Amino acid sequence: MTERIVLAYSGGLDTSVAIGWIGEATGAEVIAVAVDVGQGGESLETIRQRALGCGAAEAYVADASDEFANEYCMPTLQANALYQGHYPLVSAISRPVIVKHLVKAAREFGATTVAHGCTGKGNDQVRFEVGIQTLGPDLKCIAPVRDLALTRDKAIAFAEEKGLPIETTKKNPYSIDQNVWGRAVETGYLEDIWNAPTKDIYDYTATPEFPPAPDEVTISFEAGIPVAIDGVKVTPLQAIKELNRRAGAQGVGRIDVVEDRLVGIKSREIYEAPGAMALITAHKHLEDITIEREQARFKATVGQRWAELVYDGQWFSPLKRSLDAFILDTQRYVSGDIRMVLHGGQAIVNGRRSETSLYDFDLATYDTGDTFDQSMARGFIELWGMSAKVASGRDIRVAGK
Repeated sequence: MTERIVLAYSGGLDTSVAIGWIGEATGAEVIAVAVDVGQGGESLETIRQRALGCGAAEAYVADASDEFANEYCMPTLQANALYQGHYPLVSAISRPVIVKHLVKAAREFGATTVAHGCTGKGNDQVRFEVGIQTLGPDLKCIAPVRDLALTRDKAIAFAEEKGLPIETTKKNPYSIDQNVWGRAVETGYLEDIWNAPTKDIYDYTATPEFPPAPDEVTISFEAGIPVAIDGVKVTPLQAIKELNRRAGAQGVGRIDVVEDRLVGIKSREIYEAPGAMALITAHKHLEDITIEREQARFKATVGQRWAELVYDGQWFSPLKRSLDAFILDTQRYVSGDIRMVLHGGQAIVNGRRSETSLYDFDLATYDTGDTFDQSMARGFIELWGMSAKVASGRDIRVAGK
């Protein structure tokens, strides 16, 4: 029986050429697997037909957009996950769901190997291969660009020689990855980190310098999950899409950052994540009134570690699974409404309400009706400063000798 290799297929030049390239290099049949995570563009059927036209023995397509929103974007939202305080893990959280479908296809078609189109410099090679090792430990992994020396020039020459049904002449200077949670742009002109991004880089967001009128939106949450926008019930996928549209029109969610890659180099990245950033902002503000102080402080630490694990390709790791349990427990009372204004590149919260709020108006007010017993403050301060006071006395005593 001929060996079969499952290929993570995007429909682009590199993975289209990789179908024949892998076949010639290994003698195996290639099963192309395309996964829809809300990236837009061509239909899955168009991509499937292209894969077959490029020589794939089979083409497996999966609409995973709701799965991605529910099982990957929502945990990211509940964690308020921003790698290095900036990046909402746009690409990082899409890789585990793609891996899941790659392994599923490998089982279905009897493949022994899984291939991906990553280079040897990026994070995605780690995310794909660690995920595959975890879900399919018996499967082997290959990367044509990294392992079989498939450069872009070779890819174009191969496509033209074979007459493959793909466009090979268009020169895009950027590497772009996108899904419903956001869009990532790198390489080319951006590699000089002094260069400001040009307007043609952006697609999900409009220029914030000349915004339309302010857009006020109310987002309703239940247990940390958005369930309605302006009173209209939505699924997680619908919530992200609606806020991509509305926040994107205001230029919200543009991120320009030099981040630390897993492989040890620093990389300049441009991200657009209007829906993700608007939702994370709203979610943080709802947590401010529904999560107890010490729990909130610790959750911030957990969220940071969670983001690092996911960025580093550890979605299926035991530690990440344990952190999931903690984060999910914190969301028990994160229900209510957040009102925010989207305008000029900003998402500004100006109202919040919740039946599970810890905000007590009578304790907080300085007006008549104040129920806070101010006489307790003096003793509290004396006890709170006691250890520092004792240590200071010791310093003075020792210094005087």
